[in-house]
Amino acid sequence: MKERETTRLDQWLVERGYFPSRERARLAIMSGEVEVEGKGRALKPGTPVRPGDRVSVRKKPRFVSRGGEKLEGALRRLGIPVSGREAMDAGSSTGGFTHCLLERGAKRVLAVDVGKGQLHWKLRGDPRVTPMEGVNVRHLAREDLPFVPDLIVVDLSFISLRKVLSVLASILDEGGDLLALVKPQFEAGREKVGKGGLVKDPRVHREVLAGVLGEAVESGLSLRGLIPSPLRGADGNLEYFAWFSKGGGSGREMQGDLERAIEEAVGEAWETR
Repeated sequence: MKERETTRLDQWLVERGYFPSRERARLAIMSGEVEVEGKGRALKPGTPVRPGDRVSVRKKPRFVSRGGEKLEGALRRLGIPVSGREAMDAGSSTGGFTHCLLERGAKRVLAVDVGKGQLHWKLRGDPRVTPMEGVNVRHLAREDLPFVPDLIVVDLSFISLRKVLSVLASILDEGGDLLALVKPQFEAGREKVGKGGLVKDPRVHREVLAGVLGEAVESGLSLRGLIPSPLRGADGNLEYFAWFSKGGGSGREMQGDLERAIEEAVGEAWETR
């Protein structure tokens, strides 16, 4: 059989054990972590690799998915404590957020996802992790859980955060923290999302954030911080992390405060894009 003249870069990386799946390889490539000799940094998963080409991966992934890097950056910047806390990862998927929480010393984590079989084996076998698969976050109640979380992190796709914030607020322990990844592409109306799922208008970002923050306040949460995500979404979208607390009255709840937080976050995101 004739040897293949070229191989897709994502497939090449998986075949040689750099990554456990083509999805993870694609994320690494699009994050600029892979270089091909003579071509420099490769940003396309389909980049052809010929026999004899030298490929280098800039760093070994710290977490089981790119989401862990996003969360790590947000936790570090916002200064949210994790050590010793009992947490929930809503929309856990492969488990990047869960992995990050464990690395930061979480006592235990509920990994909740509507899908099944997605959680990485490394986390599935960790006694600190309780997988809750096939569970729709919208239908959760405290009595469904083995413990009441004092920290909730949430990363959902194809559903608006506005539909789940009241549920998450009711589950969260008094005095607890909720850190949500806000994805404009899943919050804006279909007519405001461009080709490839990109939201390129900062006005739409402001509208989205105003809607999410307003719903959070209506659910009894207070805004503690709002920042651009340290990494873009896989499709290139700018995203945001919103940090809320429940109880205590130390957050930002007045309309003027929310508007200023939104302006600052959107301004920073678009300046550095």
